[in-house]
Amino acid sequence: MSAQVRKPTARICEACGRGEQWDDDLEAWQIARDGDRKQVGNPHCIHEWDITGTFKPVDAADS
Repeated sequence: MSAQVRKPTARICEACGRGEQWDDDLEAWQIARDGDRKQVGNPHCIHEWDITGTFKPVDAADS
C-alpha cells in the first residue's frame, strides 16, 4: 500500500483562537461554531494556523 496524503478539516489560529472548518460543498474554509456562536477570534488578526503541530498530512504505508 502506498502512502496517503490527507488534508486538514479544521484549524485554529494560535494568536486569537479563531476556529475554521473545511466545507466540502463550498470548497472553502468556514468559521467554526460553538453552539450558536461563531468562533470569529480577532477580525484584525493575521491568523497563524498551526501548520507544524500534531496534524500529520502523510499516512505512512503499511509494511
